[in-house]
Amino acid sequence: MVCESWNAELDAYLDGEVPEKELRAFGAHVCNCPFCSADALTRVQMKRAIHAAGKRFTPSAEFRKRMQQKIAPTPRRSFRLGWILAAVAAVILVVGTLTSAYLGTRSGGDRVFSEIVDLHVATLASSSPVDVISTDRHTVKPWFQGKIPFAFNLPELQNSEFSLLGGRMTYLDQTPGAHLIYDVRKHHISVFVFQERLLPAKLDERSLAPKQLPFTLETWSQSGLRYFVVGDASAADIDSLATLFKAAS
Repeated sequence: MVCESWNAELDAYLDGEVPEKELRAFGAHVCNCPFCSADALTRVQMKRAIHAAGKRFTPSAEFRKRMQQKIAPTPRRSFRLGWILAAVAAVILVVGTLTSAYLGTRSGGDRVFSEIVDLHVATLASSSPVDVISTDRHTVKPWFQGKIPFAFNLPELQNSEFSLLGGRMTYLDQTPGAHLIYDVRKHHISVFVFQERLLPAKLDERSLAPKQLPFTLETWSQSGLRYFVVGDASAADIDSLATLFKAAS
């Protein structure tokens, strides 16, 4: 199958480790191939699950101390129990160490950008990418009322090359937000909106998306909200859509 060569590099693509000249080709293939998009969705969900599990189950210093005390030398009659406890503690410590190492390889800002790209890829690979399907901003905007704890404006697209496909609720590290999907010349672009103060990492105007990301990404803060525009469209198109949102807000 022609997809075998793509599949072999899929993990590298999702981790942003594919050479820059291959990123757009990869993005176009994943968006149009149902097999690779489904595989990408599965891997993204697994990565997000590991991320969440790492935050929930990382052993505390007190827990480590108690485990060390339990596996300390004991009388011979407790020899087998000691080995069992040692094995359990070793497994927990290894999982915690690996998870911490994985999460520590990126700064807080880089992890936010990576999560945004994961959300974009997972949505495009989904069989139902939007919850409210409409090209009318006056239909999409009211749909979010009562579902997210803030309000935002959508730009007027008349005389532009962009078209609104719809929107859905989304979450970034348990922070609720809005996800809008736009189309320009057969390229899908995601626009995410979150409350700035609730984000898991602080970003400022100097925060730039890492160059190794497989998509073009632009972000800014306005009126207490943090906007992210991401997609495989050209940097000029990403910037144009961002400019429309800045003007609308």
